[in-house]
Amino acid sequence: MGKTRKRGRKPKLATEEETASQDYSTASINDAVSLPATTATAEAVEPNDPDSQGCRRGRSKKIKVASPERRSSRLADSNGDCAAVAETPLIPKWEGTVKVVPSMDAVVKVFCVHTEPNFSLPWQRKRQYSSSSSGFIVGGRRVLTNAHSVEHHTQVKLKKRGSDTKYLATVLAIGTECDIAMLTVSDDEFWEGVSPVEFGDMPALQDAVTVVGYPIGGDTISVTSGVVSRMEILSYVHGSTELLGLQIDAAINSGNSGGPALNDKGKCVGIAFQSLKHEDVENIGYVIPTPVILHFIQDYEKNGAYTGFPILGVEWQKMENPDLRMSMGMGPDKKGVRIRRIEPTAPESHVLKPSDIILSFDGINIANDGTVPFRHGERIGFSYLVSQKYTGDRAQVKVLRNSQILEFNIKLSTHKRLVPAHIKGRPPSYYIIAGFVFTAVSVPYLRSEYGKDYEFDAPVKLLDKHLHSMAQSVDEQLVVVSQVLVSDINIGYEEIVNTQVLAFNGKPVKNLQNLATMVESCDDEYLKFDLEYQQIVVLKTSTAKAATLDILTTHCIPSAMSEDLKS
Repeated sequence: MGKTRKRGRKPKLATEEETASQDYSTASINDAVSLPATTATAEAVEPNDPDSQGCRRGRSKKIKVASPERRSSRLADSNGDCAAVAETPLIPKWEGTVKVVPSMDAVVKVFCVHTEPNFSLPWQRKRQYSSSSSGFIVGGRRVLTNAHSVEHHTQVKLKKRGSDTKYLATVLAIGTECDIAMLTVSDDEFWEGVSPVEFGDMPALQDAVTVVGYPIGGDTISVTSGVVSRMEILSYVHGSTELLGLQIDAAINSGNSGGPALNDKGKCVGIAFQSLKHEDVENIGYVIPTPVILHFIQDYEKNGAYTGFPILGVEWQKMENPDLRMSMGMGPDKKGVRIRRIEPTAPESHVLKPSDIILSFDGINIANDGTVPFRHGERIGFSYLVSQKYTGDRAQVKVLRNSQILEFNIKLSTHKRLVPAHIKGRPPSYYIIAGFVFTAVSVPYLRSEYGKDYEFDAPVKLLDKHLHSMAQSVDEQLVVVSQVLVSDINIGYEEIVNTQVLAFNGKPVKNLQNLATMVESCDDEYLKFDLEYQQIVVLKTSTAKAATLDILTTHCIPSAMSEDLKS
């Protein structure tokens, strides 16, 4: 019984000091309006003012947790000084403790709705999905983020720090190789009160960096700190390219993509874009450094669009073996790398030759392992020198050929792959005849068909073409039978899938457009397709073309070919 009475005992009223020191967020609605205002007023008055001292003493005797009406009446009865102070606008306690960092205010949250192509059914798209990532405001009313953050976008919105408004954004350029995208917002309100982020120099090893962004798990800004642990040529997963990159030991989580990496002066030294997920490593993140970022921006400003990073267009071999160097006529004073193969589509294919020794690029000597001096105590692959150029630029290349030193002024261009790494936002091309679905192979196609481990699961023949074959012309494509839509006319061919088409009626297939043109204009009695693995497909021309319309209707396919093949 005694315990019951103790629980029912009237609680002791809190004093003014205890009440005022309560956390602002836990107070009731009425208290949140009045108590902090009174406390803020008492702290704002000069302590040496006698009137203010008397006013504060009077309140300390009378203050209770009361309604706003009673408190306002007591303040009105007080002297004029106290009444004037009480009308000061309410300022939450935490406002005084916020550290204002202008560079962080320029970091925005990116909301994107994606609609990816359906490579298995190329006449339609997949179900849309949403993602969030980070970005930051730079000069010229532009915002930078990652290319993979807005890939296959149908709508992009941006939200500033501390704002509750999402602004529609327009994608100006997408750099697939460097994984950078440039956005803008037409609404002037978005740009008010925000200073753009400035770019700093490349950091040195052990320099402190801070990655700012909006990782998954919250709507407020997140900050992780670390140091630069390595700088080298990295493999950019999204672009399937190799460019200069920074390795840091700060955590980069999903959603951090596109956020800036800031130095201790608040200047941007990179863009967070990928991390290493492996059971043997922890906290390894990668950042796109400022030389790559500025190359992307200047490329856009120079050409009005993104044109890409040029390549030399050769495959080379190290010359570290002394016997190999001697057989190639290289004395102790000569260093360089041997050309193994040259891209047939590269401008230098008519100038350079296999077994040429590249001694220097733009006057910078190349070592036997393919590296060049970078900074104090550092060396880097000479492809970095090439990536600093722009499409169409020229470079001086010195080579050793048959014991003679030759110099060439070579024009640089972008890489033309037989199996492209991206389709650059365009829908996939396709052509259908008698239920046979023909399409061109790309890396996104292989990833769609065989998953992220496509390099292990895809057919060996396709992988060999992807990894080792070179395009003989700029318009060459790897055309395959993607699948066979079953019908009476294609009985016995149902199991053909992802098999390359080599020739049609004895003529080589150059690309998908070439195949569609030859089939549509064919007047022969039979359609004969020569496939990989010595397979052949033979169909009667009149029957095949007549059956195509019924097959399209059955599978709800709007057209027998994609729009790009009709033009």
